[in-house]
This record gives sequence, structure tokens and C-alpha cells, in this order.
Amino acid sequence: MSEADLEESKAFGQPVTQVAVKHSLPAEPAPLGLIGLAVAALVLGVTDLGIVDAGDKSLMIPWTLFLGATAQLIAGIMDFRRENIFGATAFTTYSLLWYSVSLTLYIAIYTGKGNLDHYAYGLLGFLFFSIILTAASAMTNKALFGILIFIDLAIAALVYHLLADVSEEPVGVFLICVSLLSFYTAAAVLLNNMAGKAVLPLGKPLWQP
Repeated sequence: MSEADLEESKAFGQPVTQVAVKHSLPAEPAPLGLIGLAVAALVLGVTDLGIVDAGDKSLMIPWTLFLGATAQLIAGIMDFRRENIFGATAFTTYSLLWYSVSLTLYIAIYTGKGNLDHYAYGLLGFLFFSIILTAASAMTNKALFGILIFIDLAIAALVYHLLADVSEEPVGVFLICVSLLSFYTAAAVLLNNMAGKAVLPLGKPLWQP
């Protein structure tokens, strides 16, 4: 009840009852964001490695759009509510990257425009910020730090592939590593939270300033 409502109730002789409202935090969103990342990275990784036919890359867009982008956006918004600056920043910025990747794929496929140099430089710019996030992740745990290291390597390899027209297989290798580590970290956070103890280790922070 606001101060104005309280004064108005007193003025009209109404009984005043103030109810304490308990603001509960949302559940831990990291497993949602990490599973989305794991599945999207897996889909792109097996395509880059040639394990599956890359003939119709448009079929990757639903996976990058809903799991890579939207799942992480939801997780990031929830982490803002939890006042977790690292999780909120990482999940939301990477979700926007996935949205950009999805839209770029869509435009490139359906317009037939093959010059993706602007895409490469956009990724290069994002890589600078991703390196900052990687440094920050060293203050969380080894599992998250490992995920971000492989994300950085995947982005760097993709930029090199786009600008130098070299094989995209290294991109696929790094994305598979991102996927596997993300699956493990999602499982660890989920099980550890539900069990109330460390079931799967995440590793101590590498950097404690």
C-alpha cells in the first residue's frame, strides 16, 4: 500500500491493513540457456564438420532461432531479475548474436547474396566483447570459462573462414566442444540445485581478484 493510499484510508476512517509482500526470485535459469546453447551449437557443429548434409542450411534456422537465441534471451531476462550481472549480460548478448546469425542465414539463403564480409566484421566486433565475458567467467567456475573459451575460438575460426575462404571444419570442432561442455554444465547446475549439494563439479574460479 502506497503512502497516498494509506493517508486516504485514514482520512475516511477505514481500517488500515498493510500486507508484507514477499518478492521471490525466479528459479535458476542457467540450465535453460545452456541447453539452448548446447543444441544450437550441436546443429551448427555437425553441419560445419560435414557429418550431415549442408545442402539446405535453412533447416538450421529453427534451431538457432528458438534454442540458440530465444532460450538464452529468456534465461538472460530471468538473470536480470535475479541481479546476476554475468548471467544476464552473457545470455542476453549471446542470444542477440544467435538472432543475428539466424537472420543472416535467412537473408543469405533466400536472397542468394554471397558476400558475407560485413557478417565477418560483425562477428569480429562481437569477439572483442566475448573475450571480456571470458575474462569475467574466470571468476565464476572452470566449466563456464571453458565454454566461453571455445565460443571465442569458434567465432575466431568463423571470421577466418569467411574472410580467407578456408575450411569451416575448425568451426565445427569448436562448436562441438561448446555443445558438450554446455550439456555438462547445464546438467551440473540442474542436479546440484535440486540435490542441494555438488553432484557434478563445476570447478573453482580461476580468478579471484
